[in-house]
Order: sequence, then structure tokens, then C-alpha cells
Amino acid sequence: MKVYRVGGAVRDRLLGIPHADSDWVVVGATPQQLVALGYRAVGKDFPVFLHPQTHEEYALARTERKVAPGYKGFTFHAAPDVTLEDDLRRRDLTINAIAEAEDGTIIDPFGGRRDLEQRLLRHVSTAFSEDPVRILRVARFAARFHKLGFRVAPETESLMREMVQAGEVDALVPERVWQETVRALGEETPSIFFTSLRPSGALAKLFPEIERLFGVPQRPEYHPEIDCGVHTMMVVDRAAQISADTRVRFAALVHDLGKGTTPQELLPRHHGHEHRSVDLVEDLCRRIRIPNEYRELAAMVARYHGACHTFFELKASTVVKTLRHLDAFRRPERLGQFLLACQADAQGRLNKTNEPYPQAPAFEQCFQAARAVDVKALVAQGLRGAALGQKLHRARIAAVAGVLSAIKSRASSTA
Repeated sequence: MKVYRVGGAVRDRLLGIPHADSDWVVVGATPQQLVALGYRAVGKDFPVFLHPQTHEEYALARTERKVAPGYKGFTFHAAPDVTLEDDLRRRDLTINAIAEAEDGTIIDPFGGRRDLEQRLLRHVSTAFSEDPVRILRVARFAARFHKLGFRVAPETESLMREMVQAGEVDALVPERVWQETVRALGEETPSIFFTSLRPSGALAKLFPEIERLFGVPQRPEYHPEIDCGVHTMMVVDRAAQISADTRVRFAALVHDLGKGTTPQELLPRHHGHEHRSVDLVEDLCRRIRIPNEYRELAAMVARYHGACHTFFELKASTVVKTLRHLDAFRRPERLGQFLLACQADAQGRLNKTNEPYPQAPAFEQCFQAARAVDVKALVAQGLRGAALGQKLHRARIAAVAGVLSAIKSRASSTA
């Protein structure tokens, strides 16, 4: 029995970057032997065990064979005669097919170290094409290692294109698509995940609402970058710079989906795109089964980001109405998420990244004023039901009007 460290821990150590827990492959052993040594079996589809002390995963070396479409259509073979090279050959990328022996020796049968040096994401073998999830994984690794200069190898990009044309991505279940997508949204430059899916046609298959944005023009006086798709990628990356919350990043990603369906004769204007965006966000979230907390925030940002940008032109009553639609009084954290996504939209434009976004603190000031209205004092006046709601609404409008007046007064005195 021999044990090898494999996968991301080896890759990241060779890159000189921090890594989380290690994964291990056991060669020359049976499940019974590992159980006898105190390991606990946890794998359902193939033999995986938890170490009795470290609780890290130890998998028996295995091979796999494609027997049906999709990423679940595999049978696995794990036995003492399966070699380390057999096990590494089934992995997705060469940089993930490197092993380390217990004495520190590196085993690299497929040129993973060379590809690390050349900053290439390259498939190990044509078996890559048997699992459509690997298309998403390549795009996610491209996003993760973008800052290090990694790119998808041309031959891997071609193979991904062949897989899309063969209909492999059609077999992906929504939950797995979302799992890889939300992990990509957690990277420093999530835009690379989506742009890396474009050449193969996978973006058009999985996220047609986003693919449609590319090539659609906007008014250059507001969007120097012009292209709606380019703007969207800039926005999601700006969101990643100012917020670690993947809900904010997703809302930033889908805030302008309606611009992809603007009638040709209206371009480069996009009247009514907010309402179209909401419908498309709902469709996308339903199709990929995206959690409600992501869907709700994204729909709100899609509908109201224009109101946020024009905040200083709004009436106090409109501000309070918008706060109610955002559900800010019951969920105050929602306003913060909304404002971050709107800030990312405003700054995710060519040469606009560092421009201030005063709408956010002003909106927050108005919210705090409206929130400070003493409901208990109104109840003490004997108000109940609809009468209480109406009086509370008017009081909040008055409070917000006072803040707006003060803001405008300060602005005029410094002009």
C-alpha cells in the first residue's frame, strides 16, 4: 500500500500559493484494509475514506469508463492493481494530475509542471470530453488563476467546442451548473469564467441571456466601453473588488440582461430594459434553480438600479417607496447589498472605476432617517391598522425630505 498527495494541494504548492486540505490517493489497497486501519468510508459512488486523525479524504486509485451521457454516466473500477498513473490519467487538467510521494518526490506523467510554468490549462487526455462539468471547471480555473497569467490551451478550447456541438452540456443538471458558477463568482475576476465559456459556445448554451449582451451597443456618453457584454463583465469584476458577497456579484452580473433584447431600431438607447431584465433574471434563476436569496436581490437591482443612479432627482416619496420595495425596513442588510451592486454598475465602465458614487451614502442617510421614525410613538397616539400605516408612511417621507433638503443645501454651498 502506497499513499500519494494529489490534486490542488500539490498544484498550489508548486505555484507557491496557499492551499487548503490535501486529497490523497491510495494505491495497492482494498477497502477492507483501510477500514481495518481505522479509516471511515464515506464515498457512495466509489471508495473514499476519511483519515482517522486528520479527517482528510483518501480515495482508492481508480479508473472510470463512460457508459451513458452526462456527467453521471460513469462506472468506476477500484482495485489494488490500479496504478497511480491510471488514476491520474482520468483527471481533468494536467496541472491537477500531479502527485507527491510521502518522501516529497513529484510524480508528473502528463506534463503538469511544464504547463504550470507555461501557465496553460490543458486537458490530460481525450477522456476529458466524457464529462461536461469539466468545461465549467476549466472556466473556473481560468478565473481563479487569471492573475497568474493562465490561459486555456488552444487544443483544450477546441475539445470544449466539440463537446458543446455534440450536445454534452445539454446533459448538465442545473444544480451542478450553479455550483460551479457560484464558486467562480467567488474568484477575484469572475468575468473570466464567463468569457472563457464563450469560444466553445458553452456560454450561449448555458447562459444565453448573458451571451446576447455581447455586441449590443450603448450610448457612449454614458458607457465609453459601448458594448453591453463588456460593460457587464466590468461590472461583475468591480463588484468583486468592493464586495465578497457572491449575492452582490450575481446581482451585478445580471442587472442589465434586458439590454440584450432591446429592439434593433431603438439602439443604442435601451428604454424599458429594467423591466425586461427582471423577467430575464426570473427565467434564468428558475432554469438553473438559483437560490431565492440570489434571485430576490438580483431582481431588485435589475428593476431599481436606474432609480439609484438618479437618486438626487428623486422625490422623498419615491425614495420611501423604493425602500419599501427593497424590503429595507424589514431586512436592512438588503439595502447595503443593493447599493454595492449599483455602485459596481456605475463604476464598471471604461475609465470610471475610481469615480465616487455619492448616491450610496445619500441613500443610506435617507434610510436611516426613515427608519428612525418612532413607530411606538404613533401607536401611543392610538393609531392602528391602515391609519397607522398611512401616518408612518407620511412621517418617513417627511424625514427623508429633510435629509434630501440638507444634502442639496450642502451641495449648493460647496458649488
